[in-house]
Amino acid sequence: MIRIRSKLSVFTVVLSHIRKNPFTVNHCDIVQNPLMSVSFNVFNSSNYDTFLAPPKFGFSVSPFSTESSTKSLQVSPNAPVLVGLDEALSDDDDNENDNDDNDDDKNSTQLHLRDEGFVQDVKTILDIIHKPGSGPYEIKHKLEGCCVKVSSELVVDVLSRIRNDWEAAFTFFLWAGKQPGYAHSVREYHSMISVLSKMRRFDTAWTLIEEMRRGRNGESIVTPQTLLIMIRKYCAVHDVGRAINTFYAFKRFNFQVGLYEFQGLLSALCRYKNVQDAEHLLFCNKNVFPLDIKSFNIILNGWCNLIVSTRNAERIWEEMTKRGIRHDVVSYASIISCYSKSSKLYRVLQLFEQMKKRNITPDRKVYNAVIFSLAKNRLVKEAVNLIRTMEDNNVTPDAITYNSLIKPLCKNRKIDEAKEIFDEMLKRRISPSIRTFHAFFRILRVKEEVFELLDKMKEQGCNPTIETYIMLIRKFCRWRQLDEVNKIWNAMVEDGIGHDRSSYIVLIHGLFLNYKVEEAYKYYIEMQEKGFLPEPKTENMLQAWLSGRQVTEGQVTDLEHNQLEHGSPRKNVKPIPSKFDKEKDFLREPETRSVTREGGFSFWEK
Repeated sequence: MIRIRSKLSVFTVVLSHIRKNPFTVNHCDIVQNPLMSVSFNVFNSSNYDTFLAPPKFGFSVSPFSTESSTKSLQVSPNAPVLVGLDEALSDDDDNENDNDDNDDDKNSTQLHLRDEGFVQDVKTILDIIHKPGSGPYEIKHKLEGCCVKVSSELVVDVLSRIRNDWEAAFTFFLWAGKQPGYAHSVREYHSMISVLSKMRRFDTAWTLIEEMRRGRNGESIVTPQTLLIMIRKYCAVHDVGRAINTFYAFKRFNFQVGLYEFQGLLSALCRYKNVQDAEHLLFCNKNVFPLDIKSFNIILNGWCNLIVSTRNAERIWEEMTKRGIRHDVVSYASIISCYSKSSKLYRVLQLFEQMKKRNITPDRKVYNAVIFSLAKNRLVKEAVNLIRTMEDNNVTPDAITYNSLIKPLCKNRKIDEAKEIFDEMLKRRISPSIRTFHAFFRILRVKEEVFELLDKMKEQGCNPTIETYIMLIRKFCRWRQLDEVNKIWNAMVEDGIGHDRSSYIVLIHGLFLNYKVEEAYKYYIEMQEKGFLPEPKTENMLQAWLSGRQVTEGQVTDLEHNQLEHGSPRKNVKPIPSKFDKEKDFLREPETRSVTREGGFSFWEK
């Protein structure tokens, strides 16, 4: 059994002398007016002008918001789509960078579980879309000539596989909606809206929402989840103003606006690191939406697990105490996770002991955070003992629990111990997650081991994600094995994973650092054609190279032009070598004198 109490006593003497400074919350520095006091007339559709979409799509758009304001942002909205209002609290792992384990599992599609006809239909459509040089016109023409039975599952599956190419996805979506015997349901609309919003095509996404509102029979199929998708996508690009405006739109669609919906807005803001804005909204609307434990936990979770700021976490913790809001197991899970990630083991153990004194039963998240903190501080035996204690208390370990052990062990290069934990994980019939394999990928040093683990990963039913391929591209670029980089890049398309903004940036940087500038520039152009915004560093790097190449070509052209104007080109005149050049050339020349040996000594032959 782990002796946490004995370890805690080591710190009690020191902690007893630490006086906590009072923390205050500045409630309304940014937001001055409560949300509900603002008029909802701002969403009157008559206030907007109608404009035409690109002719290749062939419909008019009545915009709800403009895209121009977000194009200047350089933040990638590649974060996963949330499904429920409580996901900011329930889907965050307690480990570093493990916030989207569940999302990886959702995004991985396994065609081998479907029937052969369905698989063939998906393959036919993907072959049409992925054919080199195919634009929206070509894709539409070829889709009209193919014999594929359209269904709800087919549309959702294809959209999930081409979600990084919004033009192809939208062309397919429009074609599918016109097929006889099929009509888009809420699920397909939500998938397409997510794709468009992810690529910052917010106007087109709002057009689909208006189409949902009209419905085929005049009955609206817009749900609160539809607007929540838009709120999350605005939060992903840090456009907090439009996220709040979309929250106002609930009344326009005759939806109830209560505490539950307000907490959904707070959750979306925190999920994408707009925690400060969410905190100001919480306190400025306390008279409309009463402060409760769940609202505070959303903000606390944002500071703890998304920003990982112990100072702000302690400030919210103290504010909860001042307002008489009793901390629950979710509160403790968040702040223990924050101290765990900040490598403050003494605070983790102190709060873990405090929970027991207050008769708060630790849940799986609390145990995972403590186990990770122990393993990170190389107390592996204590961490393993805590897993047993966890089971004795009827809390079942999961993949995240074992990842809490495997990740620190791999980071500390204790590979054998990490493999033992992995084997025990398989014996207990706990399926490894994508993060489990990522921990092992990071410590591999040979390409054969990388591909062997990649195959084993697929055998376990854990399909690689975009993060897996980005990690491998970065690794092989660092190893200067560009053939393997191309192999991984092509494997992404074969596995149904489209190239997104992050993958292009990693590939371009890797090629540039390996002196493959021409090839890097080719992918840079391809990236822009797909509508991805490059990072400023990437753009400056390639533009500087392009400018230098143009200057050099201009100088060569001017030189040739001058030579033609003044007659035949001059004969090449050899420059006069300097003393340093002569010495360098002398050292490069082979020795011509012979050596004789006499009495154990060597002499130059005269």
